[in-house]
Amino acid sequence: MDDNIANGLSNRLYEKRKAAAYDLEKIVREGLIAGDSFKIRKIIETLCDEFIGSTGSKNARSSAGGLIGLAATSIALGRDVDRYLELVIPSVLSCFQDRDSRIRYYATESLYNIAKVAKGEVLLFFNEVFDALCRLAADADVSVKNGAELLDRLIKDIVSEKATAYVSTLQVERDDEDNLEERDSSGRHIVHPQPKHARTTAFSLPKFIPLLSERIYVINPYARTFLVSWISVLNNIPDLDLITYLPAFFDGIFKFLNDSHQDVRVATSRLLEEFLDEIKRVARTNPAHWQQAIVPAIEATEPKDQSRSSTPSPEYSFADSQSLVRDEGATKDGEEWMGDVAPGQGTAIDFHSLVGILLDELNSLDETIQQTSLKWLVEFFDICPRTLVQSTPDLLRAVLPLIAHESPSLRKSAAELNSRLLALVRQVIHNEGDADSTVTDNTSPSLLDFGQTVGAATVQLVDDHEETRVTALSWLMELHRSAPKKMLALDDGTFPALLKTLSDPSERVVMQDLQLLALISSNSEDDYFNVLIINLLTLFSSDRKLLEQRGSLIIRQLAYNLNAERIYRAIADNLEKEEDLDFASTMVQTLNNNLMTAPELLDLRRRLRNLEMKDGQAFFTSIYRCWCHNAVATVSLCLLAQAYEQASSLLHVFADLEITVPLLVQIDKLVQLLESPVFTYLRLQLLEPERHPYLVKCLYGLLMILPQTSAFTTLRNRLNSVGYFGMAGQSTNSAGNRSSTAALTGVSAARAERRKM
Repeated sequence: MDDNIANGLSNRLYEKRKAAAYDLEKIVREGLIAGDSFKIRKIIETLCDEFIGSTGSKNARSSAGGLIGLAATSIALGRDVDRYLELVIPSVLSCFQDRDSRIRYYATESLYNIAKVAKGEVLLFFNEVFDALCRLAADADVSVKNGAELLDRLIKDIVSEKATAYVSTLQVERDDEDNLEERDSSGRHIVHPQPKHARTTAFSLPKFIPLLSERIYVINPYARTFLVSWISVLNNIPDLDLITYLPAFFDGIFKFLNDSHQDVRVATSRLLEEFLDEIKRVARTNPAHWQQAIVPAIEATEPKDQSRSSTPSPEYSFADSQSLVRDEGATKDGEEWMGDVAPGQGTAIDFHSLVGILLDELNSLDETIQQTSLKWLVEFFDICPRTLVQSTPDLLRAVLPLIAHESPSLRKSAAELNSRLLALVRQVIHNEGDADSTVTDNTSPSLLDFGQTVGAATVQLVDDHEETRVTALSWLMELHRSAPKKMLALDDGTFPALLKTLSDPSERVVMQDLQLLALISSNSEDDYFNVLIINLLTLFSSDRKLLEQRGSLIIRQLAYNLNAERIYRAIADNLEKEEDLDFASTMVQTLNNNLMTAPELLDLRRRLRNLEMKDGQAFFTSIYRCWCHNAVATVSLCLLAQAYEQASSLLHVFADLEITVPLLVQIDKLVQLLESPVFTYLRLQLLEPERHPYLVKCLYGLLMILPQTSAFTTLRNRLNSVGYFGMAGQSTNSAGNRSSTAALTGVSAARAERRKM
């Protein structure tokens, strides 16, 4: 390089450097005309090494001169600049990180002029240029930022125009040289209609995606705006198929939604809308694919010689153009007719990865991110239902807690997604055949992981929010209705969790839980039902507070949802052998109170009042021995069954009992119960003392046990209202009845003796 030009480029004044650059441009043009590539390369090397050099090796003036010199050289070279870009562009980009803002600005100006000349060739260095521009987008200097924006606009125009088709001239020349040098055995040149190696475009999206995936997690709002604008530009380029690589940077984009700057949030929302519309458009290119997504017959539509994996493969929106036209007569004279290819046809989208990312975003603390994730997942029901079914366990873990979110809009969206997922799972189980069938086809694995789904719903039973727990129970109930045998075959702790849920503070949860327990027991064998009763009694025994607060509700609901007599018989059989007499007494008292008052047990009361029938007798005798754990309950049972002689005889056992306050309270409640509509028939029978002498005697016995309280007054007034019609002169029942009564009374006396011990 001429010394005068070198000194001019190093001058402090911009006009001097500009004039020197013009002179340098003339020299380079002359060298280009003369074909002196060696001289041109030496000039460029001098500018790169001596003027720019390594960071901090030269002063600002020489760096500025080197930058303007490289720009002038590139302008002079014109289309031939591509041979020297590997020297020029790295040197210019090194100045983007200079501490002097003027040098950074000159660097953007220089690269702008170089890019205008190089055009498509600059795409070979797209990653480096993009990375440098991303850093400058957050530059503190306004002039640098403005210069970077101009350069960014130019690079976007080049990418939009040439990204999908431009092949570097250097590669074309190398391919041509290879073709010319290749000869056959006779020495003749072999001419290839196409290069031996497939030419790749200068812009490589697969090489760019790792850089984008790294930069997508920046925090600076200006850098985020820069990234969003570039992603939007790339997404709008036809045939580039950026949507295929969406999982690589999808998570980072969602993080932009909670940016402090509204412009970033608005731009990100708009970009996500573009991606969602693009996915819908791709899906519409082959709608039959989505219709078959959850139908078992989809296996038959794929090539039979295709190998199968035991695990479901990721779902892609890949519309095979060959399969669409094969039935039209795909081949003719050895040529394959592909037909018209619709936009988006052949684009692959990894929905499994997208759904996984969306589920992670649902755990975000930002409501906007959660709402957007829910919106995408709801849209996916019409796009990739197969993927959603396979992701059901993860969906339940993420969505069910949002059912009780404090935000009304978020609750509504979560409820919509939950209802659609429940309907989809129900349809899948139905499509897969009879869920109760014990025959399974191992070659066609189920889309739904039943065990994981049940486990995911069961975990939500301990959630802090009532609505979430209720929804989880609804899921378990629906799964059991759809596939009861699969549900019963699981041994994953679901049943103990359902029993523990009976202690839930919410009555809605307990009611739902009882319905599910009843549903499970009704569809199971007797052994499973017995396990339910045993575990229920064990739970009551260990949690007396639950028995006091919810015992009546639980027994009543089980009796309503199952066979009431079966429930009472099973509980009585297990309680009869109970060693904890206090628990047995309390439990019998609870059972008796329900038996006397619960509307659900009306049929049982009617049966007990008619001991002349065999079924009434059988039920009475099946529970009587258990009822003997509680003296007052036993008397109540006898009065209900109109076994008045037995009830009267039992009162003699009270003489051997310690008359405690709890015992008097129970008698007080019995007196109140006698005044209720349940015992209307008993009060009417008082008008016929000659037919029911032991009834009057029993009631007077209760009166004698009671202290003079309000209950004493109530019972005395009732007896006085009917008078005494010669009870002492009436005959008793037959000797056979007396012997039977004595036997039953003996059981009660034995239980009373055990309690005293």
